[in-house]
Amino acid sequence: MVMAHVKYREGKDRKYVEVNHGSHLYANPGKKRGGLWWTYLISLVFKAGFDTSFLYILYRIYHGYDLPKLSKCSLEPCPNTVDCFISRPTEKKIFMLFMVVSSAICILMCILEMIYLIGKRIFKVIKIQNENQRLVFADQHELTTIAPPRSQYQRVDPTIAESQLSLNKREKTREQQKTTVL
Repeated sequence: MVMAHVKYREGKDRKYVEVNHGSHLYANPGKKRGGLWWTYLISLVFKAGFDTSFLYILYRIYHGYDLPKLSKCSLEPCPNTVDCFISRPTEKKIFMLFMVVSSAICILMCILEMIYLIGKRIFKVIKIQNENQRLVFADQHELTTIAPPRSQYQRVDPTIAESQLSLNKREKTREQQKTTVL
């Protein structure tokens, strides 16, 4: 589902480049933004849901992931109840437990990835809101300087010869001597 969405975006970008002669519709068509983010999140939900339903069905069929060595069978064509032995039940149980554990790890990873994606999006939205609030506050309140910057109050040692100062410090010293009277 995600790969199809990326291919769709790449095709759409290719057509846009042909029409607009070199400018791209997407900076990076594979980047998870907008619709692709939602597609990826929905695919994670479906993957976790599919694995969870698989585990539930397996649990219901085998009554707690336990394979019996012997089961009583009374299905057609047998006229009465017959003992049915499962061949190599220990191997099958180990393999089934391996599948259950790997599915549980997949579900956990999907849930953690969903939490990460949603948390990252929430953090980004909060960061943008805070930045917008700071800009609005700065626009609404004109800030004036109460005191001149501290750089104007730097003292210059009058005993140092100009040849001992670096070029940058010489220029700053000259500017300060012209503008600041202490």
